[in-house]
Amino acid sequence: MGIKQISVFLENTTGRLSEVTKTLAKAQINLRAISIADTADFGILRLIVDKTKEAVEALNTAGFTTRQTDVVAVEIEDTPGSLAKLMELFQQSQVNIEYLYASLEGQVGKAVVIFKLKDHDKGQKILNDNNFKMAENF
Repeated sequence: MGIKQISVFLENTTGRLSEVTKTLAKAQINLRAISIADTADFGILRLIVDKTKEAVEALNTAGFTTRQTDVVAVEIEDTPGSLAKLMELFQQSQVNIEYLYASLEGQVGKAVVIFKLKDHDKGQKILNDNNFKMAENF
């Protein structure tokens, strides 16, 4: 299991991020997590939303290039060292992390970390075997 992340490819120009958020707002799409990586010329906006299919349709209709990716959202304790324990588990299990980001969405005292793993299935099995709670949606 896992969740779908939407990647939106953007020119690095003034107002492009605003256009994405306005497009999603107009379509009544709620953001759950967001991350952006950029270079001088372009950026990749990564989103977790409440209605993935509708968000992709709205963004594509507005002229944005999108791609969907399987990611894993893991709930961890919001305490010092919780992420370090998870990173150590991935290291010991030789699970390669391509990137990660966190969400403010979650229960009080918890954090949700979104992972793009090189071997998605292996990573999910390691998490399941070690009793980590994964979000299917949030």
